[in-house]
Amino acid sequence: MNSLINNIIKRRVLITGASRGIGQAIAKRFETESVELITPSRKELDLSSLDSVKSYLKSGKAGAVDVLVNVAGINKINSIDKILLEDWQETLTTNLTAVFLLTQGLAPSMVAKNWGRIVNVSSIYGVLSRPGRAAYSASKAGLNGFTKAAALEYGPHGILVNAVCPGFVETALTRKNNTESQLQELASQTALKRMAMPSEIAEFVAYLCSDKNTYITGQALMIDGGFSAQ
Repeated sequence: MNSLINNIIKRRVLITGASRGIGQAIAKRFETESVELITPSRKELDLSSLDSVKSYLKSGKAGAVDVLVNVAGINKINSIDKILLEDWQETLTTNLTAVFLLTQGLAPSMVAKNWGRIVNVSSIYGVLSRPGRAAYSASKAGLNGFTKAAALEYGPHGILVNAVCPGFVETALTRKNNTESQLQELASQTALKRMAMPSEIAEFVAYLCSDKNTYITGQALMIDGGFSAQ
């Protein structure tokens, strides 16, 4: 496999949510590159706690990163009339506010080098939605908007910022939130008649973070097997 990352300059890559699902697949993909990989555990960096995020950044454990991939997120299913305020706030904090804080804290090192890549893992539910996903959709739509604004602000400094919006992916979280019959129904609604594998999302994220991506920025890119084309 040809490396996507410049082997002369060893990039430092920080990935949140690397312990499972899409985040784990992205981390494994980057392990094939000549990079220094930083994958903080939840004990080190609890994205549902703003104090934890601030403490992590203040500690300097991340150091000067070149690539930031924000993957970790939560999706609590409930109808609007039954959403607890604390669940709403936790979803927005984890999926959106923590990303803002990490970007704010880590982008300056990219600005100093005039090179950087930030990829935010959003969702098709940040563009479309489904009953019971009000909090999740609000957080991911906000993430897409933040991505565009960050791309405009950091573009002059050689930093490309994008969001990827996966559709139905074979992960533990997807299985937790859907019955087997619902999973089959979701797969049947895609043009490819199947769900994505985490490795397929990871491959695209790796490209967006690489030296080969020179002009894609400010985008919320759907990776949904054609689901949203209908």
